[in-house]
Amino acid sequence: MPMVTVAILTVSDSAVAGTREDLSGPALHARCGELGWQVVERAVVADEEPAIYETIIRWADSQAATLILTTGGTGVARRDVTPEATIRAVEREIPGMAELMRLEGRAQTKFSILSRAVVGSRGSSLVVNLPGSPQGAVFSLDLIAGHIPHVIDLLGGRTDH
Repeated sequence: MPMVTVAILTVSDSAVAGTREDLSGPALHARCGELGWQVVERAVVADEEPAIYETIIRWADSQAATLILTTGGTGVARRDVTPEATIRAVEREIPGMAELMRLEGRAQTKFSILSRAVVGSRGSSLVVNLPGSPQGAVFSLDLIAGHIPHVIDLLGGRTDH
């Protein structure tokens, strides 16, 4: 099983402004540790497509992490632009993972169907958009966590099964 190295990007105008504490980034950090994954990068950016895009590109292209998790900005509000930035950044989408999070997320909230989360790959990095709430982010990650090491193996060229 590959070592999963993780970069966590919190997308939140209020966290950047200092009017709200980032709770999702730390919750994901803790969950990744419980899964035996190593968090190597963390950042917080405003809901601005260029900032989100540039951070994903920088982390993926530098091979800083095999897994890039974003939290926040996946809904339908005007400032929710994380999916647009992610679509621009990834080379290939992996729609089944996002579909699973939306479908199974209904067990937690009826609003999961409003998520526009994207999952895809850039180089050897897997990029996953997660909800902005700490509970939703961890719940959604847990839904796909069992598939992540396999995807990272495949992206890293390890295709012998």
